[in-house]
Amino acid sequence: MLDIKKIKIGAEIEIKNEPFKVLKAVFSKTGRQGSVLRAKLKNLKNGNIFETTLRSADKIKEIDLAREKAQFLYSEKNSYFFMDQANYNQFSLEKNALGSLTNFLTEGCRVEIIYHNENPINIDLPIKLNFQVVESPPAIRGNTAEGASKTVKIETGYQLKAPLFIKEGDLIKINTQDGNYAGRVKSEE
Repeated sequence: MLDIKKIKIGAEIEIKNEPFKVLKAVFSKTGRQGSVLRAKLKNLKNGNIFETTLRSADKIKEIDLAREKAQFLYSEKNSYFFMDQANYNQFSLEKNALGSLTNFLTEGCRVEIIYHNENPINIDLPIKLNFQVVESPPAIRGNTAEGASKTVKIETGYQLKAPLFIKEGDLIKINTQDGNYAGRVKSEE
């Protein structure tokens, strides 16, 4: 069993046979109550996020989830289809399990599939990915009331704030963890 003092952000744990990823962890120790960990957890099977308080008496296991390279093929309604690069097996994951990661999936995109008990349950994307801007309103000179940014749309349909100099057709980097603009891609990259 895992001591709650050792649970950090990004840790993968198992509670009641369900795999979770720790999104936020704040440890505190009070007089009589003992140690507690206030944590924000994401269920890796269904994508639900919730906050909980874990006590040192709680049974928490650290788990090693298997990971394999895969390729995103296509989406249909609420299902996203992938192909395992090692054995070419195809499988699907539901949109609610993937959550906001669906904003960054393009056909042929390489991902890392997370397996729990030999079943695919979720994916990991690289922290930064490149996307083409498909819609960008013209920049109006002197328009800095919004912090010198404007809303642009990328090839997946996702919209985000980007600097005023970004125009339609540009390649930009996006942080897939928070969905924010991370830079413009130079032509030689």
